[in-house]
Amino acid sequence: MDEPKRVVLATRNLGKVKEFERMLQGADLDIQVLGLRDFPDMPDVEETGSTFAENALLKAHQISKYTGLPALADDSGLCVDALGGAPGIFSARWAGSHGNDRANLEKVLSQMIEIESPHRSAHFRCAVALVIPSNHPAGAHEVVCEGEMVGDLALEPRGTHGFGYDPIFVASGYTQTTAELPAEEKDRISHRGKAFAAIFPEIVRLF
Repeated sequence: MDEPKRVVLATRNLGKVKEFERMLQGADLDIQVLGLRDFPDMPDVEETGSTFAENALLKAHQISKYTGLPALADDSGLCVDALGGAPGIFSARWAGSHGNDRANLEKVLSQMIEIESPHRSAHFRCAVALVIPSNHPAGAHEVVCEGEMVGDLALEPRGTHGFGYDPIFVASGYTQTTAELPAEEKDRISHRGKAFAAIFPEIVRLF
């Protein structure tokens, strides 16, 4: 009799979908995850915010409005200290073409080619926004949680797991890049894992 518990994860990035599904399973939450692949006519959301949190909220609100379902969106990126915090919110399109992981990664490495340790510090930052529409039993609601993973840039790509800048990022306390770590270990320490862990209590309360 109960309506199925459903949430739309506002991304077409299959890496992010898989990460989130693993986290939900690990938290033992009985929620059906829909992705934007389930809504092929959903128009792209223009990320016009000036922060990760603003972009995450923009995406979650528009996806929730379009689908009529609770929506969970994240915006994240790599912030390199020697580059003044860049690429930051432009991480996914740093080389000019949105989602070209290899080109983005290579551009950052080329910008850092003359920078040696210990001056290659960087961090990943993630903001996760949950938006509940007004037709939901819990009523209209929004919340944003953030997470961070601190580390340094490797001199060259290593590893085949993960996506984005994972092959060149070494988290503090590790010698492997995040692309060399097992998925479960990466989820435990990652910026996205921390942000999603912070928002889980809200998901549990509202669902």
